[in-house]
Amino acid sequence: MRSKSELEAAVRDHRGGRAVLMVNTRSRRGRRAFPAARRLLADAGFDFARIIPVMDPSRLDELFTEVLALDPDLVVVGGGDGTIAAAVGHLAHRDVALGVLPLGTTNNFARGLELPMDLAGAVRVLRDGKVADVDVGWFSGTDDPDDPDRRGHIFANMVSLGLSVQVAEHVPHGLKRVLGRPAYALTAARLLPRHRAFHATIEVGGETVELDTHQLNVANGAHHSGQRIARDAGPDDRLLAVYRLGDARRLRLAAATVRHVLTGQWRSLGERAFTTTREAVITTDPPMPVDVDGEIRGRTPVRVVLRGNALNVFVPQSFVDT
Repeated sequence: MRSKSELEAAVRDHRGGRAVLMVNTRSRRGRRAFPAARRLLADAGFDFARIIPVMDPSRLDELFTEVLALDPDLVVVGGGDGTIAAAVGHLAHRDVALGVLPLGTTNNFARGLELPMDLAGAVRVLRDGKVADVDVGWFSGTDDPDDPDRRGHIFANMVSLGLSVQVAEHVPHGLKRVLGRPAYALTAARLLPRHRAFHATIEVGGETVELDTHQLNVANGAHHSGQRIARDAGPDDRLLAVYRLGDARRLRLAAATVRHVLTGQWRSLGERAFTTTREAVITTDPPMPVDVDGEIRGRTPVRVVLRGNALNVFVPQSFVDT
């Protein structure tokens, strides 16, 4: 494995052509942004050995396997959180840098990296930024058809239980494309009156916490639904943040969500609302499906573990890399 400076130097030397561009053209802005992304990257001096428009997201795993066979120094990926999560799962613990073009609806992981949300700004980070090594999470659930041997999955941003799982399953794709983030809020408002609270048992550091809620999150990153979780949360803090939104009462969930949106940028992980850890085991009654970076990955019980400094990724020079 090369050091960050060595990897960054290899990326800057484009003569070998060891860079790949992948853009999910099914993401919210992917199809429209793909030609502009190619032009901006070419203007910035990037020479790609392969350029891949992803028209069928179900082939992402297959395509990443092909890309890694090229032994690239840099893989630039354009898309939403699901596409970036797939990239993180394949590129973590490897001698390759990830470049992110945020083209989705919420772009949570990109926001945590402090990337500009506009395409030109994201390309400037690739041209003028630096390579940082940030944290990822590891997740293992129950009855996961994609993980019969329970080897687990790498994830980028968040593991969620509760209402958000139903929202992810039922939000209309067309509404997301038109409205962006408000599509999730409208879908949640429609589903909340029928949503039932659940009981969760959380094992952290030898201690057990029991609670009732409609929504429970375990965050590696700094953002949820495009909003900051806490001012000191980040993808490079060596911490998972476990927190619920409200309790068993539906109105408390709504109030907690509004408070999260309005005050997240000022809150701290040191507050009682958060439990910070490097590992958590969660059991629920009844067993529930689990949302991992926008994909349903089996059911509870689940184990979530932090893997520090596991991913090389391009970030702005101002990003504090620890």
